[in-house]
Amino acid sequence: MRLSLSGEHTGDDYNLDVVTGADNSGGNIPGGRVLNNFAEAVMARDNQQTEVERNKIIELLGGAAMADASAIIAAFNLVARVADATGLPLEDYKEEASVELRSRLGLNSLVTG
Repeated sequence: MRLSLSGEHTGDDYNLDVVTGADNSGGNIPGGRVLNNFAEAVMARDNQQTEVERNKIIELLGGAAMADASAIIAAFNLVARVADATGLPLEDYKEEASVELRSRLGLNSLVTG
């Protein structure tokens, strides 16, 4: 939702296919493919693949980038869990504005509870 609305505000065009895995280019971000693969491995709880991707980040971007990537994944995971735990509903205007985006990202099919 935020990327979509930010893009409308700034005039930037975001390739959401990078997020869904339909495009494995890395989104023109230095190390984007490796960072995305690391996030995917972490969220899949695949310890072996996480270690492989972690080492690739360190090799390509350095230890500080590895720490930053880990912190970002943890923060996003935390925010979503807090919102879910509190039962925080999606505001009506955000629900309407995000119909297409949630569909493209497959968010409507996520398992809850």
